[in-house]
Amino acid sequence: MVDLASHRLHATSPPSATPRVRPIDTQRPWAWLAAGWRDMCAAPLISAFYGALAVGSSFVLVAGLAMLHMHYLVLPMAAGFMLVGPVLAVGLYESSRLLERGERVTPSAVLGAYHRNGTQIATMGVVLMLALLAWIRVALLVFAIFFSAEPPALDQLVTRIFFSSQTIPFLLTGTAVGAVIATAVFAISAVSLPMLLDRETDVFTAMATSVDAVRQNGRAMLVWAALIALFTAAGIATAFVGLAIAFPLIGHATWHCYRDLVAER
Repeated sequence: MVDLASHRLHATSPPSATPRVRPIDTQRPWAWLAAGWRDMCAAPLISAFYGALAVGSSFVLVAGLAMLHMHYLVLPMAAGFMLVGPVLAVGLYESSRLLERGERVTPSAVLGAYHRNGTQIATMGVVLMLALLAWIRVALLVFAIFFSAEPPALDQLVTRIFFSSQTIPFLLTGTAVGAVIATAVFAISAVSLPMLLDRETDVFTAMATSVDAVRQNGRAMLVWAALIALFTAAGIATAFVGLAIAFPLIGHATWHCYRDLVAER
């Protein structure tokens, strides 16, 4: 496996540098995962904190939806986790950035990352949140079309969704619509947040660079998107416990994805 160092420059780019996207091999996403795992081992406390945060927030969300009798939103919200995940992982990007520079990873340094280029990072967070809200609205509409405006009871939810006459058309429609939204969000966020953290640039430049990176490296980024979906789905399928590993692993790996794809000059 080719070492990540051969694909990047380590000098910090000046604010005025125009991002240039590098072509990569389709096997590079596996190298990002390997580098992400090394970062997890090198900064175990920070990684464990973000993993616990992902698991804990998932439990709170599910409990809140159950208390509000909105259990039918659990699956759409679980899928929507991948849409807002990039902005939640800013601290993980910072951890990998510090490790790459040979600096010490501390809680204060990681939390301070949210203040660097904070306005642009917050703007990107708003964009992703709007995408999540749009997905929830669309998911509710699709659900209402196939299962009427009255959602099934909790004890009938799995049976109605996966073992009824509407199952196949519902899943096909929901998957198709979700894939369109997920593809658009992935394109604008694949490297935009690590870039905003690393450079003094604006959110529009970061999103445009991200879209360009996905467009120029379609096959490799398709592999990367599939790996993200696979690890996230596995984390959710284990009653969210698996997110304790999946979330920090993907977060750290995303930093290496950015460093591989976006040249310094």
